[in-house]
Amino acid sequence: MSGLALYRGLTGLGAPLIVHLLRRRLSAGKEDTNRFPERRGIASRPRPFGPLVWMHAASVGEAQSALSLIEKMLRVRTDLHILVTTGTVTSAGILADRLPPRSFHQYVPVDRLPWVRRFLDHWEPDMAVWIESEFWPNLISETAERGIPAILVNGRISKKSVANWRFLPGFIRDIVGKFQLCLAQSEDEADRFRRLGAYPVQCVGNLKFSAAPLPAEEPELRRMATRIDGRPRWVAASTHPGEEAMAAETDRLLRQRYPNLLTIIAPRHPVRGPAIAAELESAGFRVARRANNDDVEPTTDIYIADTLGELGLLYRLADIAFIGGTMDSHGGHNPLEAAQLDCAVLYGPDMANFTTVAQQLDQADAAQVITDAESLATAIEALLDKPSRRDSLAKAAAAVALANTEIVDHVMDLVQPYIDALPAEEPDARP
Repeated sequence: MSGLALYRGLTGLGAPLIVHLLRRRLSAGKEDTNRFPERRGIASRPRPFGPLVWMHAASVGEAQSALSLIEKMLRVRTDLHILVTTGTVTSAGILADRLPPRSFHQYVPVDRLPWVRRFLDHWEPDMAVWIESEFWPNLISETAERGIPAILVNGRISKKSVANWRFLPGFIRDIVGKFQLCLAQSEDEADRFRRLGAYPVQCVGNLKFSAAPLPAEEPELRRMATRIDGRPRWVAASTHPGEEAMAAETDRLLRQRYPNLLTIIAPRHPVRGPAIAAELESAGFRVARRANNDDVEPTTDIYIADTLGELGLLYRLADIAFIGGTMDSHGGHNPLEAAQLDCAVLYGPDMANFTTVAQQLDQADAAQVITDAESLATAIEALLDKPSRRDSLAKAAAAVALANTEIVDHVMDLVQPYIDALPAEEPDARP
């Protein structure tokens, strides 16, 4: 029995468990109550007329990196629509505000064959674009069986994943071999994809370098800047469990020298805001929550920014940014978003999702690696004490981001022939 046949059998037999897990996620706030049927392949809107590209991005980071490519694709085909799928509530909220006209979001169906087929039956995409590294076997194989061309963009795969796949070489070859073109983030990753069976493979760089700076509402930026004017501050962005406690301990250490310090914490999953606030308040911190519309008062120690899509605002307010997800096996989040907005960048030892980016930042002396609350406090204190060092670190990071902004053009050069080949369709061609 092939690996794919075994996988299909397991996902079929495991239907009750899958449904149970989905319901648990729903009750925990990790699924969208209003659009939950989309996870079973039930569309919440009609298919638009004309050529349709389906683009899948796992979550926030992948989706945001794809926005510049989406805009270019829509520009070259004025009859084109783009369906963007992700699997998280956070990404859906952000994309609702940032997707351009003629593009729209749906939740990706869970990878059970009946739900996948229902999804593809409704949308009938003319082309599929997968972003980065989330490979769902049923979705990929069923797309290929229907003759829908598929491209992997900004492909990423770790050494650990390659080592794990060596036990199922035929299975992974059947998956990555379905892509007509594989565009990898780095030469190392391009080589890994070739060894796994992808062909053809090219390296054009990391698409995240080409993402536009995160937006912010100017009136709110001015209001917040006035509220915190004169206070030393820093932001812990996209934090995961454990990193908020580290940020609080960092605040406690720094407050000995900076009694009016403001620490801003933006959890990766805003739904955790109330729990974080309760934990910090029980530890004696004076906390305000953005989701409650609490203002930052002169007495506020820690401001929890538990809202969606506002990192652009927070990076503009803070001079120093710690990038979350970097302390314990999460692989990190995009440091370039902070670099583009004049922040000195700090992160932990785990940058597995951004290896190439981290290497470039390190080579340019454009970021600092920390290991715990003490080292984070030491790094922030040095940057607060020496604004010239903070400015130097921020400018170096911005230069790394700026030097690679044309990567989306290189990606588009390779993708455009597939876009050009999409058939035009009369408005009445589909029911």
